[in-house]
Amino acid sequence: MPVATSPRSDRVAPPAPGGLPSVCLVTPPSAFLLDERVFVSLGILKVAASLEERGHKVNFLDLSGIENYLDALADYVASCRDAAIGITATTPQLPAVIKIADRLREVRPDLKLILGGPHVTLVYSAVKLERAKGALAGRAHRAAAQLEQRFDVLCSGDGEKAIFEALRPDAPKLVDGDDPKGGLFLSDDMFTHSPFPARHLVDLKTYKYSIDGHSATSLIGQLGCPFNCGFCGGRNSKSLRLIRKRSVASILAEVEVLHRNHGYTGFMFYDDELNVSKSMVDLMNGLTDMQSRLGVGFRLRGFVKAELFTEEQAIAMRRAGFRWLLCGYEAAHPRILTNINKKASREDNDRCVDLAKKHDLKVKALMSVGHPGESEETIGVISDWLIAKQVEDFDCTIITTYPGTPYYDLAVPHQTQPNVWTYTQPTTGDRLHAYEVDYTTEANYYKGDPDGGYQAFVFTDHLSAKRIVELRDQVEREVRSKLNIPFNPGAVALRYEHSMGQGLPDFIHRAGQEETTSGLGSARVTPCTTYRSRTALSA
Repeated sequence: MPVATSPRSDRVAPPAPGGLPSVCLVTPPSAFLLDERVFVSLGILKVAASLEERGHKVNFLDLSGIENYLDALADYVASCRDAAIGITATTPQLPAVIKIADRLREVRPDLKLILGGPHVTLVYSAVKLERAKGALAGRAHRAAAQLEQRFDVLCSGDGEKAIFEALRPDAPKLVDGDDPKGGLFLSDDMFTHSPFPARHLVDLKTYKYSIDGHSATSLIGQLGCPFNCGFCGGRNSKSLRLIRKRSVASILAEVEVLHRNHGYTGFMFYDDELNVSKSMVDLMNGLTDMQSRLGVGFRLRGFVKAELFTEEQAIAMRRAGFRWLLCGYEAAHPRILTNINKKASREDNDRCVDLAKKHDLKVKALMSVGHPGESEETIGVISDWLIAKQVEDFDCTIITTYPGTPYYDLAVPHQTQPNVWTYTQPTTGDRLHAYEVDYTTEANYYKGDPDGGYQAFVFTDHLSAKRIVELRDQVEREVRSKLNIPFNPGAVALRYEHSMGQGLPDFIHRAGQEETTSGLGSARVTPCTTYRSRTALSA
């Protein structure tokens, strides 16, 4: 199929009744995941809530786990009256998103296409670095050109305010919500007072997740991670690097809404690291008070930073209902921890696991391979460490050099091999080599089926890409066997039956309401008691 290009950025469909144009937002599929309907995509639901708060009608297409998602998309847009289609994309979702854009151009060339989400943010943060170096023909610029060719407007960074700029008839090609001085960047106060994600626009019943038998869903209380791990995306993106916090009362109110209106008693906190916030113990105490007041018990799960984990935090988390902690230990060899720039030592990681176990908190260790200097020895000690620490669960992935990561942004062309880029760790001199990846077509680098489904696009001076995959698979088999940890099950994709002419089912398409009842989606509620703090820690 020929590439579908973006003719103009000033398309505007007729306004919906009431004067404001309706907007369709799309969550694309994530076929690289074993189960696509575990957690809803909260970022795009925050954008939906912002649109509804200003009076726009939102149509929402949730294509997660839909096998024939292009059929569902085509059936919807054939007769829709939306002013624009807004799509979110992580980098692994990009191949599906490109297919969506091409189908939209084929079926409805009049529709304005807007793309936002992490991939756009990462690419344009890399573009800014290339501009600063005068590298205007660099690979980040090429990646941006691929996006600009297909989409009318691209939104980088925070989308809650950027979406309104993108909808303007004279919108620029790039709306930059990643600039703290640009007027579109969320402050702590904006984040606190923004509406909750518009969860009424997705069929929550089709998302299956539980924590120790408690039906669970996810929420985010804090944005951003201030650390500078070499493999991590957004280290040069302000929206992904700078911490923005909601008030404790705001977070507690969202938890209460989710419990009262949807019956959830399990909550996964998707903050990068819960214990970066000084108000973390206050939040735990507020959750404890809420459960006492409501006469219910919650089960909670979230991420912590190993070197920041304290006994006070462990005690408060256990009391609040935490039974699981996730921590990105990433490596077990001191040299690799240095090369990652992890800031946590092997001793920090040991202490974190020991402290969690002391307070009856299960640990899921998040590990990765394919870092600068990686060798048979450095991957082998991952198995040894996981088994020695007797973790309750783990994940071991292969690194990919995304745009916006130091491994990508600071890499240079390999001296002899074409289409290979080399990152050199500034302290140790260890190197990581990465094959150039066309992210618009390739997603096999991201997780996938652990039984032969991994593919590496990185190699080191000691290990080929093929050998990295073999060693990762060996870690998976050995640790699961020794610790009796089962493999994660997959889920069968859903299929949209469009031959009956009955329209899209509720689990794919939902239309927003003109007014939302308190607690149903984007509306906020005021807690019925004042949440008190047991500590003097500031919010």
